[in-house]
This record gives sequence, structure tokens and C-alpha cells, in this order.
Amino acid sequence: MISIRGMTKFYGSFEAVHDLNLEVRSGEVFGFLGPNGAGKTTTIRVLAGLLPPTEGQVVVAGKDVVKEPLMAKSATGFIPDTPFLFERLTGREFIRFSGRLYGMSAAELDREGERQLEFFELTEWANQLIEGYSHGMKKRLAMAASLLHSPEVIIVDEPMVGLDPLGARKVRNLFRQLAESGVTVFLTTHELSTAEAVCDRMAIIHHGRLAALGTVEELAARAMSPGSPLEEIFLRLTIEGAAHDHGMATNGVP
Repeated sequence: MISIRGMTKFYGSFEAVHDLNLEVRSGEVFGFLGPNGAGKTTTIRVLAGLLPPTEGQVVVAGKDVVKEPLMAKSATGFIPDTPFLFERLTGREFIRFSGRLYGMSAAELDREGERQLEFFELTEWANQLIEGYSHGMKKRLAMAASLLHSPEVIIVDEPMVGLDPLGARKVRNLFRQLAESGVTVFLTTHELSTAEAVCDRMAIIHHGRLAALGTVEELAARAMSPGSPLEEIFLRLTIEGAAHDHGMATNGVP
């Protein structure tokens, strides 16, 4: 459902992502993890069609994000870390506006819009201006808008930020339900407990390069830390691995 082949992204002379290769299956919750500045946000912006790759090919739901951008975006729901919303609209107006961008009919919007507003517990505030919403409400509204058109792929950056514990649990359950129905969920998060709870597989990116890929058990084996929680595995594969690489370099080991 997602195919990334040799994807490299430069900002001027700075290489943010280097030769990334990933395949994500249909119906999979896939975690994309890494320290700050590792290249996570750049990668998901390329996936969402907001940035072109400098090199390589990125295919989402069978559509090349560069050659077929509108078709790729029509199959995708994108939820950024800090969603951009038109705050002078009401929640219901924003839902209808978003649905029209995807070519949904009035009947579809009435049905799906109200269903999403109810699911994300926004019906009571649907006719209020978004500028009065809390951060958590804005995040839930962005999620509702992204799911309106029944996308095949959901790309989400830090899904739990701003959500209370009940809301976070509801979203975790939603991701698993979507995956069981065949939707692919590609998420980035610093909350490793969330990744461990919902992800089928994970990739760890470090300094723009793929450091590890697999299930929690496979990552633990790679880190030589079987049975450890994901946090410890992550630290072994990033901080300790980086220190080891630095030591090799300073000792003249190629």
C-alpha cells in the first residue's frame, strides 16, 4: 500500500533523508520512529504529497505521489502534528468544506460528516467556531475530516498529542479497527508505549537513514535486548548505536 524506493530528500545542501526503502502492507499499522531531526516529518510530508522527493520513487495506494499527485492524495487521509484549520468556520462547516475537496456528494457528507462528528464527540460543538476549540478538539476535528472519504491510507504525525487519556485510547482502538478493515495506518510518534500497543511493525530512522525495521521482537533481537520494552530497544538502536558509530569513526575504523 506504501512503497518507498531509494527516497532521498535534500534541503539545499542538507540531506534530511538518505536512500530510504520501505514497503508497508495493506491493513498494517506501521510505526515510523526516530529522534528529533531524524527525518520523520520530511518523510511523511513526501508521502502526503506536500514535498517532492529529491530522488527516488514514492507510491501510495498504487499512485506515484509525483506523477499522480491528486490520485494519491484522494486515497490518503493526512493528520499533521499541528493541523491547519480555518478557524472562522464552525466544525460542521469545516467538515463539509473538507468533504467537498474530495468530491463527496451532499448526501455522503450529511451521513459521513455527522458520523465522524459523533464518533469524535464533537456534535455538541459542531456549530461553534473552531477558534474557540481546545487543542484536543482541533486534533479530533482534523482526524474526523481526514476520515470522511474512507481513505485507503492514513498518514498521521503524533496522533496522541493534545488528547486526554480517554481520547487517546479511543484513537488507538480506531487505528486497530481501521487496519482490520484493510486500511493502512502510517504513524510517527515519540510515545513509544503507543507504538508498542498498536503497531504491527516499526521502522527506526536515525540521521535520515533507516536504522532498523521489524516487529518489536525483531527490533529487540537487532538490539540484542530480547524481552525489553520498546523504549530500551529504541535507545540501544539510536543513542548507543550512534555512540558506537562515533567511536569507530574516531578510531579510524571505516
